[in-house]
Order: sequence, then C-alpha cells, then structure tokens
Amino acid sequence: MHEDRWQVLHVVANHEKRVALHLSVRSLEHYLPLYTERSQWTDRVVSLERPLFAGYLFVRFAPQARLSVLCTPGVLRVLGESERDTVSAMEIARIREGLASGCLLRPHPGVALGSPVRVLRGVFAGAEGVVTEFRQQCKIVMALSATGQCFSLEVELEDIEILRKPAARETLGRVRQLALSRA
Repeated sequence: MHEDRWQVLHVVANHEKRVALHLSVRSLEHYLPLYTERSQWTDRVVSLERPLFAGYLFVRFAPQARLSVLCTPGVLRVLGESERDTVSAMEIARIREGLASGCLLRPHPGVALGSPVRVLRGVFAGAEGVVTEFRQQCKIVMALSATGQCFSLEVELEDIEILRKPAARETLGRVRQLALSRA
C-alpha cells in the first residue's frame, strides 16, 4: 500500500524545509512542494521559496518506518489512519508536474458555495454576502438589509474574506433559500 499512496505529515509551522532535510538524512522518500514568491523587504525585493501547503509535507514509508517518521524533529503527527487520509501518487505527480512546468500554483483558502464572505476592496468593501457561484470570478449574493432584496456581485477571490466555515446543513439551507428566491 505504501508504494502508491503518500502519507501527509503535519509539521511545526515554518519548519517544513527542516523536516524535509531530516527526512532526507533518514533516507525517507518525501515531497515538499514549493512555489516561488517575490517579497518586498525594506531594502530590496527577494524571491522566496515557500511551501504550497503550509504546515504539511508528504512522505512514503513502510509500516516499520513509522516510528522513525514520527520521531523526526518538527513532525507533529501523521494525518489519519485510513486510505482517505492519504494522497494518491497521481495527485502528487500532477502537483510536481505543474510546478515544474511553470503553472502558477499558490495556496488558497477553501471557498465553498454557501460560504459567508466580506468584500475587502472596491465600492462594496465591508459588505457581506454568500458565495453562490464560481466562474472567472466569484459570484456573491448580497442582500439589501432594509428590503431583503438580493443582488449579485462578481469579485476576485483575493478580494473576499471568509467569515466562517458554514456547517453542511447551514450551507444547504442557504443554497435552497437562494434557489427559492430566484424562482
């Protein structure tokens, strides 16, 4: 099983590269996807390599090597025990290929349909709404508080802030309400 699935390691924040180095010394197969980002320092602009998944890296190991993995400095835990808590070799290969071919992969907070959000920039900065659709941009339904009438607004994903993760039932209820109000 360990040959086609990757385990996910949860590591100490900002220690991903150190953990990867320790795993290399222990001859454990691992993968830490990194992307390059330009950052403005006070005196210059620098290019930094940052983890695509902050606080996590991937490792493949035989069951008898589990203790060695868990004893690696900076490792907090191996996520899950079941196969659904692992990552397929195909997913890792896609990420590797995407980064190697120059695809613009960047970390992004998960925005789900039904997520309550606040607009951060533009004319509607500070307004709150619910995500209803994704196309080129994120479509948000906004409600006029006095009348309860709704309108939609399309904004870039980086121009919104997720207020809280909705519970599954809550999300379904909001989506149903939106569907009924459109009918």
